[in-house]
Amino acid sequence: MTSARRPLSPSRRSQVPPFQVMDVLDRVAVLRSEGRDVVSLCAGEPSGGAPQLVSEAAARLHGSGRALTYTSALGIRELRAEIAAHYGRWYGLDVDPARVAVTTGSSGGFVLAFLAAFEAGDRVALARPGYPAYRNILSSLGCEVVEVDCGPETRYQPTPELLDAALEGGPLAGLVLASPANPTGTMVDRAELAAITAWCAANGVRLVSDEIYHGVTYPEPGAADPRGVCAWESDDSAVVLSSFSKYWGMTGWRLGWMLLPADLVRAVDALAGNVALCPPAPAQYAAVSAFAEESYRACDEAVAEFARTRTLLLEQRERLGWGESAPPDGAFYYWADLGPRLERWGSSAAYASALLEEAGVAITPGGDFDDRSGGRSVRLSFAAGPTAVAEAIDRIAAFHAG
Repeated sequence: MTSARRPLSPSRRSQVPPFQVMDVLDRVAVLRSEGRDVVSLCAGEPSGGAPQLVSEAAARLHGSGRALTYTSALGIRELRAEIAAHYGRWYGLDVDPARVAVTTGSSGGFVLAFLAAFEAGDRVALARPGYPAYRNILSSLGCEVVEVDCGPETRYQPTPELLDAALEGGPLAGLVLASPANPTGTMVDRAELAAITAWCAANGVRLVSDEIYHGVTYPEPGAADPRGVCAWESDDSAVVLSSFSKYWGMTGWRLGWMLLPADLVRAVDALAGNVALCPPAPAQYAAVSAFAEESYRACDEAVAEFARTRTLLLEQRERLGWGESAPPDGAFYYWADLGPRLERWGSSAAYASALLEEAGVAITPGGDFDDRSGGRSVRLSFAAGPTAVAEAIDRIAAFHAG
């Protein structure tokens, strides 16, 4: 007699939506392979790549014949020390390198942070619209995601008042805050961040601060915090995440880091060693050169190019024929309601698909970032530079006129 067996199937926790950006990128690749000329403004990927010193360091490393073995689970000491010194340079913070964890991209950092900080069943808040991986990773780990609707009246960022309302469903264990945010590009200033960290402290909520776009910012002349404000300037019980992918343009190197509260260091160390053994060793050794003066200068020049592209986009946004947009204070995204374009296409997904297939311009429909109202909005990435953006605007205007 045989016992009844449960059918083999994927786990419930794995049933998260795919990231639509990757689907769009796949379609772009297919169209280009067929000879189509496509302007791709869908991915948040700087076009310039890594600083020259980093690439040269990687070339020397691979040419040396050196064996690339496992490193410490939290990263090599030299890189952790450079990251700690970076916080002194940009924020005036004295960071102990022992509280720096190098990770396999910020994505790997989020997995480790959520595993270390939250229990299955914990309620964790995040802004809507927001980066979908927060929601999907938390859901797959068994956390209850509490999305806080953040509109133009709060510049798409959570406030203590909105967080108070989120407590009506029960206590919160965590809050994920992004500044600059993806997809909106909006930021919180020093006073706003201090108010949020104080709210978290008063309510026993762990703050997870996504600061991966720090440095890719467009401050007014004389701004007090031109790079962004680090959460540790208010409270070092927060988990701070950052990455080499955006300011340093090293997306494919898969290298990020965390600043860890003292109580999470050992837990993250143990988890990291089990999950991935260590971050990519070649990327770690090469990334030490990212903190050289020459590399900072090169990255600042790239940000100046983003700023010029942003200015071009904002000056010509009426030609896009879309509706209300978020103010892109940082990052390289333009988040906008489609406004009158919805009458013809009905949804941002249908609009983006038609724009790609007919006009050869790839943007991202908003459903990834807002599963409630994102069907009305799109995200355009201007990381590709002014030539690509100018061409895209021409094509979009012609697409609407056709």
